[in-house]
Amino acid sequence: MSAVKRFVTLDDVASAAGVSRATVSRVINETKFVEPQVADRVRVAIKQLGYVPNHAARALSTRRTDMVALVATEPQARFFHDPFFADIVQGVSKELGDVDMRMLMALIQTPEELGRFQNYLLGRPVDGVLVISEHTALQIAPSMATAGIPIVLGGRPMDGAWSDIAHVDHDNRRGARLAAEHLIHRGSRKIATIAGPPDMSAGIDRLHGFRDAFPGPVAPELVATGDFSAAGGASAMEKLLDQAPDLDAVFAASDLMALGAMQTLRRLGKRVPDDVAVVGFDDIELGATAETPLTTIRQETVTQGRMMVRLLLRLLGRTPDLGTAGRATLPPGPSMMLPVTLVTRASA
Repeated sequence: MSAVKRFVTLDDVASAAGVSRATVSRVINETKFVEPQVADRVRVAIKQLGYVPNHAARALSTRRTDMVALVATEPQARFFHDPFFADIVQGVSKELGDVDMRMLMALIQTPEELGRFQNYLLGRPVDGVLVISEHTALQIAPSMATAGIPIVLGGRPMDGAWSDIAHVDHDNRRGARLAAEHLIHRGSRKIATIAGPPDMSAGIDRLHGFRDAFPGPVAPELVATGDFSAAGGASAMEKLLDQAPDLDAVFAASDLMALGAMQTLRRLGKRVPDDVAVVGFDDIELGATAETPLTTIRQETVTQGRMMVRLLLRLLGRTPDLGTAGRATLPPGPSMMLPVTLVTRASA
């Protein structure tokens, strides 16, 4: 019978590095200055011995859990099928992994679920919270900020009273204007839009940006609302064609809605882009590989996830080295606006 493998302890590392147990602890927790040569010896010993920190004990001594909660106010079906969320999770995971932190994920859909989550956070099981896809009726940010929990939003705050909450957003308004202007410049004369949900900042800003491209008001029959899903886009496209059968272009506020709109157009015998040109927003892979590749507004969603973590680390006083080649740097303020670009393909 094989012997049970013994865990490597702080004392083992201290003995191998020729330092005190307290010095090893300081190197691991980065709480006090240690001479670089000594810190290097400790790190070599940790690597050679395969030492794994006891996170529970570390949390008690440092009041840090090295855990971050990623929260979305969306149902599971949408969260796990929308490429936007997959890219956010990818960016958050990569950045947390670089600083040896972990992610806890929570999907919240009702005030009751929000209340339970808030009660859970009272015990401070996480160091901070990242929030994405926030809706007006279920805002997480104000309650977290009031409780003093470090928080960063993916997208601008919905409530103006909390506009100083740290957040990372894309230039949604400019992107939508670029999409509409592209359709105007290619000669489209009756341009409609499938707007995003009016209770989300991205939905609001992209509708404003679309309207910015025109000198006067946009006719009500040229505006329909979707839910950022393909099914929502398909349904909204039907409504638009009923209201304005002679429309010759549509901007959908997400790629999934644009793909749904193109399904409806094909089903009704409309050719893309000959009869109706289509532009989306996001630049997901499904759009690029569609039967008619989708013209869209590209946003850097993985980068958004990484920058959200960077801002949170700064709030926690744990900003990592930002000088690594190829890594974007943080702005001096509490928020960050990421640029967007037009990607032209066959659909428009």
